Amino acid sequence: MSAPTTARYHGPTAFGEDLRRLGNLTFTLAANDFKLRFFGSALGYLWSLMRPLLLFGVLYVVFTEIVRFGSGVNNYPVYLLTGIVMFTFFSETTSRGVTSLIERETLLRKIRFPRLVVPLSVALHALFNLGLNMIVVFVFVFASGIDPRWSWLEIFPLSAVLVLLATGVTMLVSALYVRYRDVQPIWEVALQILFYASPIIYTTETYPDSIEHQALVNPIAAVLAQMRHALVDPDAPTAAAAIGGGVRLLIPLGLTLAVFALGAWVFTREAPRIAEDL
Repeated sequence: MSAPTTARYHGPTAFGEDLRRLGNLTFTLAANDFKLRFFGSALGYLWSLMRPLLLFGVLYVVFTEIVRFGSGVNNYPVYLLTGIVMFTFFSETTSRGVTSLIERETLLRKIRFPRLVVPLSVALHALFNLGLNMIVVFVFVFASGIDPRWSWLEIFPLSAVLVLLATGVTMLVSALYVRYRDVQPIWEVALQILFYASPIIYTTETYPDSIEHQALVNPIAAVLAQMRHALVDPDAPTAAAAIGGGVRLLIPLGLTLAVFALGAWVFTREAPRIAEDL
């Protein structure tokens, strides 16, 4: 009787059941977090829209009315808001991911379940917010008179690349934070560097010629550059043009896959000891 059971456990059916269980647990945890985060709040889910909108308002006033940085950029308000929304997703996912295992300490100690559910649920929760924030982006898009184009469909693969990158970083920093508490302040500084190193408040044309290609090696910069071309301004340079050729886009894509693989490897290695190290 034991042989058939073992074969079934290691077979594709059991693997599919494990994936289904992992997906169900991740969705349940993310959905509960999404509901509880604004429980008892008068504005509820609207608060998830306020942070990027307030940041957008401040930066828009500064860089259009005071510094007049975006005066020569087509549809600069839409471009700025899009960049803020996309980076907010990355920042929210990774920042909450750092302490996600510590916050679930009681659950991790008392219940046996795949530890990977915790960082994945953080990424999924942030993805819910991204979906809401993109509604606001499209309100600005239509209000600005931008005509719909087939290139808008590029939003989905571009978002998928950013989700993959954010999830990989989340798995990495969440596992490392259990042992090394310096990860949180280090990552806060890293996020500030990434924000100003990415074309959010400025465009790729602003980069000096000597570093333009190197700057687009940053996966976030490449995603935002292509997002601008696809959604905001079809006359803007594509990510391929900004980095110096389509083949070179394999570099930021490869970095994204490498970060995800590293995060998955580190998390898998640390998972059996997480409850003991907490």
